[in-house]
Amino acid sequence: MKKTSKKSWIIASALTIGMAVLTPLQAGATSVEPTNGVTVQIEQQITGTIKKFNGVGVGIKGRDGKNYYVSFSKFSDEQVKQMRKIIVEGQEITVEGGVVEHYADFYTFEDYKKELPKNIPNEELTILEKMFSEVKKLEKEASKTKDKKEAEKKYEEFYKLQEEMYQIAKPYIIASWQPQPFKEFLESYEFSENNIVIAENDKKKLKDIYEEWVKLRKDGQEEKSEEKMKAFKKVLQPYLDELNPPETFEKYIEGVNLEISTEDLAKLKAIYEDSQKAERDENYELYNKLSMEFYDIISQFIIPPTFEEYMSEYMSLRYEIKVNKADSKQLKQLYEEILKLDKKEDSTKINEKWEAFDNILEPYFEANKEILISASKLTINGQEYLPR
Repeated sequence: MKKTSKKSWIIASALTIGMAVLTPLQAGATSVEPTNGVTVQIEQQITGTIKKFNGVGVGIKGRDGKNYYVSFSKFSDEQVKQMRKIIVEGQEITVEGGVVEHYADFYTFEDYKKELPKNIPNEELTILEKMFSEVKKLEKEASKTKDKKEAEKKYEEFYKLQEEMYQIAKPYIIASWQPQPFKEFLESYEFSENNIVIAENDKKKLKDIYEEWVKLRKDGQEEKSEEKMKAFKKVLQPYLDELNPPETFEKYIEGVNLEISTEDLAKLKAIYEDSQKAERDENYELYNKLSMEFYDIISQFIIPPTFEEYMSEYMSLRYEIKVNKADSKQLKQLYEEILKLDKKEDSTKINEKWEAFDNILEPYFEANKEILISASKLTINGQEYLPR
């Protein structure tokens, strides 16, 4: 559980009442087609202001008044790392690139192939390419499907097919895998840079476990190798805690800044400490269960934002779309009705009202969809960047 500001708590509470809307700067966002009467060349140049940056792409408000999302997928990791240091919101940027239909199109089979070992035979690559196309198709269909159950079904097929692809590539990945020497692997944790000294007897244990883990991995014994890595982390945990001390409940709750009763604080502290242990033990099922219990208690003390506060934050994710007075009046009425309903007892009614809420806003979102651009050239502060 990470520290959250009061404002974030307010917005989080509102979004948990309804359904959070994914923006182009979030994974799995709904597909956006170049519609709205926009005619775009295969390659085009856009100049605009950076509105959002997620580390792998930018949301831009173009000089033409249109919204764009520009992916840096063609650029190397090193180039993107350098750009992260200079990109700021409000900055002007010029982009050259091609339009794509869906966020999934930013990642091509050629990109996927670069991550594969070079020893995969052509016949296997042909099979993988066909499966890759099907995975992309399922991803697009799932993101466009409004029926929740149908979308879940498509995502299940999507993950199943991804696993089948991994199983085809797995023997070649294992065969070409070159594990790091133990010393180098341990140094990657940066203990010595932080003056943390690992006891010699623990270092010997870690080396023995690491070598056993490498052997199991090379033999393709995944389950046993995972268990061995858990044993490795168990020995290492006290040093990891020294490197990154776990946040105490008192420090965490101070950042939340809510008026919580003494009795509930005691309950929250017990759940918080149990959840931290579950996370360290990689018992994510228990961790998720405890997190839900934690937020069920704490949500009772969160004051929901006013309609005006909610819309200000909600619409800022959508480039500050302006809603007309008549629609705003309807939205406010629905929002206030939702807040009056009991979240557990009236969940069906709440969902229906959020659906009505979203239906009013849908035309605004349609009219302001982003045009998706795969960048082939960027100009920032007069500096040109070309993919390497």
